Amino acid sequence: MKVLYLLFSFLFIFLMPLPGVFGDIRNPFTCVRSGAICHPGFCPRRYKHIGVCGVPLIKCCKKP
Repeated sequence: MKVLYLLFSFLFIFLMPLPGVFGDIRNPFTCVRSGAICHPGFCPRRYKHIGVCGVPLIKCCKKP
């Protein structure tokens, strides 16, 4: 049971967004306004990861 608490705390810290890493793009509206797309998982080829769209699993991707 104590292992579950350790696992949840590790996942919480691991999935917490780092300040300053992704710039100012943190929601879908600013992502689309900057000319980018929201994509689940990794960005497609030839796209650059510039932020997140609300949750860390959905990335904001823009063509360079």
